Amino acid sequence: MNPRAEGIPSGLGTGLGPMPGTDPAEAVRIVSGETDFAFVPELPGRGVGADAVGRAGAMLIDMPFEMVHDVYRTTSHPGSAMRRARDFLAWDLDAVEAHWEAAGLLGAGRLLKVQSCGPFSYAAQVELRGGHKMLRDHGAVRDVVASMSDGLSDHVLEVERRLGARVVVQLDEPDLDAVVNGTVPPLTRLDTIRPVPASAVAQRLEEMASVIGRPIILNAGPRPNSQVYPLLSSYSVAVDFARSLSDADKDMVGEYLDGGGVLLAGVVPSSRPPVLPRAEETAQRMAAVIDEIGLDRTVLRENIVVTPVSGLADATPEWAASALRLAAESAELLAQDPDAL
Repeated sequence: MNPRAEGIPSGLGTGLGPMPGTDPAEAVRIVSGETDFAFVPELPGRGVGADAVGRAGAMLIDMPFEMVHDVYRTTSHPGSAMRRARDFLAWDLDAVEAHWEAAGLLGAGRLLKVQSCGPFSYAAQVELRGGHKMLRDHGAVRDVVASMSDGLSDHVLEVERRLGARVVVQLDEPDLDAVVNGTVPPLTRLDTIRPVPASAVAQRLEEMASVIGRPIILNAGPRPNSQVYPLLSSYSVAVDFARSLSDADKDMVGEYLDGGGVLLAGVVPSSRPPVLPRAEETAQRMAAVIDEIGLDRTVLRENIVVTPVSGLADATPEWAASALRLAAESAELLAQDPDAL
């Protein structure tokens, strides 16, 4: 089996992580009730420490941080922001464990996805003690990669121990294009941040995948990253299919799927549209894209996981539940008989 596809189930729907509200128990209830490809909800609405960057920092090994002037900054000792982030993460796992125990799911080997901000987006957002962004220091980036690899591995082991789940890891790299293209905003005009070669990014991400040793997904924002994606051998990838794909995007997606990779296809709106879509319409839209790319429709059954186009943090709880349900129902239709769509 293609290593990018191993352990990633097709024919299912899932979410990308962020959910609305501040109550982890309610978020877990929604996720578990609407999809068989569950995930640990992220609730950025809780504020500092609950956003993607703070949450990732909570998993790092020996890299303490604090919030300084509305920016995360490395420190010599864990600050209140780091303690808060760790508390949020622990409470979220507690909520999943409590729900699974009540539902009789503990130890059943149910699928569960955990998410983390990736090392390059983390380094593009967090400052060193001296006031420069971590991305400006190549040594600091290497340290983040190593620390996050070990921290995520520990996190996965804890999830497996507590839940008896089959864990899939999703790395979110929304700043990947800016990192590779050298457009990460510097702190000052003279504080230039050089581009990181795509080959170096891919090498570090592959190192992380090797250490983590679990099925792994890269979510680098709405567009397939034309420089990094082709260099990855271990990752499934997420792509926004709700917008028009360029010819280059279609070529890349086609090559990726033709090579056996499993793709997380963002086709469900992240906020409630004026006209509510039906699962049949969503599935047909995916089929039309695959036809346009020129692939056999069997990839819809064997290589596609359906998701909302982005996180659901800004959605209402009602739409978050509906969006996950729509993703699951659309994926089920794709898995049944894609030629009939």
